[in-house]
Amino acid sequence: MSKARYPYPDDEFDVQADPDGPRGVHRAPRSAWSRWWPFLLALVVIAGLTFGAVYYWNPFGSSGTPSGGTTAGEPIDVDIPEPEPAPTEPTDDEPEPTEPEPVLTTPVQVLNAARIQGLAATAQSRLTSAGFTEVTADNTERGSLTTSTVFYGAEDLRPTAELVASTLGLDEVSLDTRTQGIRVVLLERLS
Repeated sequence: MSKARYPYPDDEFDVQADPDGPRGVHRAPRSAWSRWWPFLLALVVIAGLTFGAVYYWNPFGSSGTPSGGTTAGEPIDVDIPEPEPAPTEPTDDEPEPTEPEPVLTTPVQVLNAARIQGLAATAQSRLTSAGFTEVTADNTERGSLTTSTVFYGAEDLRPTAELVASTLGLDEVSLDTRTQGIRVVLLERLS
């Protein structure tokens, strides 16, 4: 439409727009902070969740030693129990205490720390032949041990641990409350 035939006077809508200015509906540019804060928030939340998970499932107690099972190469802390008081004479109304019997269904883990091929499998075979039903074999690192040792996790497993040691020809039997069941660490050939 030509302006020559336009009968109305010019108003603000007839003024030509600045060719370098914005056209249409525009917002001011976003600041760098408004673009990055969601990522920073996600980073802080992930770091917090990671810290919480590590703190909750941390295998190390306040002393810096594992509270669960030991891993390869770590020294094994053994708590030496206090000596038991001398037994008293049983009376007629008290039954005489009996020694618990070995339980052959106790899980036994045999670990080869001597780097002798087939050592753990040989021990596993001996234990299975002796009647143990849940015996597994694997390899591990020597750590700070100096002799082959049978570890048991609770006092009621002591007779079973002693049977495992005698079956394999080992002398060292030790309580380790971090052990589940019985764990045998072999550092030399079996006799």
